[in-house]
Amino acid sequence: NSPPSLSDPFLLTPEDSTVLLLNVSRVFWESAGEQQHRFSIWLPGIGIAAIYGIIIIVGLIGNVTLMKTCLLVRSMRTVPNLFLSSLALGDLLLLVTCAPVDASRYLVDEWLFGRVGCKLIPFIQLTSVGVSVFTLTALSADRYKAIVKPLDINKSSAALSIGLRAGMIWLLSVTLAVPEAVFSDLHTFTTSHTNETFVTCAPYPHAGELHPKIHSTASFLIFYIMPLFIISVYYCFIARSLVRSSADIPAEGHLHLQKQIRSRKRLAKTVLVFVGLFALCWLPSHVIYLYRSYHYDQVDTSLGHFIASVCARILAFTNSCVNPFALYLMSKSFRKHFKKQLLCCSAPRELRSQSSRSTNVTTV
Repeated sequence: NSPPSLSDPFLLTPEDSTVLLLNVSRVFWESAGEQQHRFSIWLPGIGIAAIYGIIIIVGLIGNVTLMKTCLLVRSMRTVPNLFLSSLALGDLLLLVTCAPVDASRYLVDEWLFGRVGCKLIPFIQLTSVGVSVFTLTALSADRYKAIVKPLDINKSSAALSIGLRAGMIWLLSVTLAVPEAVFSDLHTFTTSHTNETFVTCAPYPHAGELHPKIHSTASFLIFYIMPLFIISVYYCFIARSLVRSSADIPAEGHLHLQKQIRSRKRLAKTVLVFVGLFALCWLPSHVIYLYRSYHYDQVDTSLGHFIASVCARILAFTNSCVNPFALYLMSKSFRKHFKKQLLCCSAPRELRSQSSRSTNVTTV
């Protein structure tokens, strides 16, 4: 399966997954009256599904609390935080819909969600991945404006402008995900090892090598290489501007300006950490999918390939739950409000009262 698609089971080709499941699954028997129904469950898959469960629970808690903190606390309604709320919403969508489906495919060796699910799940995941990487790109652009072109900061901070940009990101992500929904379908495949046929969800028929190559390369370029390249360019300009600003400020005086620059540096570092986490978590999935797509006629059913694929898949979903906790570790102001929202220690009125007295609008 490609990073932005759930169409191939377990990050393996349909043929790979069936061979592995048939080799390592155990057969259980369940009595129902006088009849016995045979179904197979892959025992190690229970442990893998449990890891998915932990990721889902942790991600739900973290992202919901992040959204509450950024939207309910007045002092936290900054441009970066509102973008992070949009990012958290995309992560929630992925965790609620796609992660359980992915986990179920480690438990049973068949597609359980029908033709509608086959089209809807890849569409949702690709939308979420697009929202993540394009929001990070927009955050980098916002930090560029705030640091390199501070005179434009008031315009970029307008609530309407933020809403429009977030809406455009979602619209772009949905548009790019439409082909995934159109072409993903239930296809019948035949294993070369046992000559058995099975039906599974895939973004293209198991015939020819052109489709997987185009799919994997386009995904890698659009949802990984190009956005990270743009982000890198923005941060080169940011780094150059910060170096110049630090050199131009006198050692004494201008305390307010120095504090403002430190705050912008801290926020730029925070966004850069989010970008780094995305790049790290999604790179293995892209690499494995590219490898499989360009060796489509050579089915790799080795244990090492399977373990690498599972780890890459779990790492990709982990990216949807780590941002709130990374922000918690890096931002004192966010940590304070995050705790209050998470533990429900103070009423919303008290939070708004405290936030209204706060004058720090640039710190995450």
